[in-house]
Amino acid sequence: MKISELASLEPFSCVQGEYEDGEITSGYTSDLLSDVMGNAEEGSVLITIQAHKNTVAVSSLAGVAAIVICNDRPVPEDMLAASAEEGIAVFQTSENQFNTSALIAQHIGGCPAA
Repeated sequence: MKISELASLEPFSCVQGEYEDGEITSGYTSDLLSDVMGNAEEGSVLITIQAHKNTVAVSSLAGVAAIVICNDRPVPEDMLAASAEEGIAVFQTSENQFNTSALIAQHIGGCPAA
């Protein structure tokens, strides 16, 4: 699945679209940034509620390609600016992390559809 295809998933919206459209190879769900730094795979999408610029810094270190902010958390301007500078896509959804993770996993082959 390409990063740009995340925008077509309901109810996702792209809030920061300055990125190179690469392939998403895996997903990682966590709100503990040290956990993300140590365990998220390069080329993955991070599913979280942590909407701040430190999330971008950690994602950049880990090689995360996109971030999905769940539960309709507001995404601050400094996070958007940092993610544009790093070339990391940011999406927002009203869904919780569980449902978001399951939806993305189905589209990247991480779990079969029910």
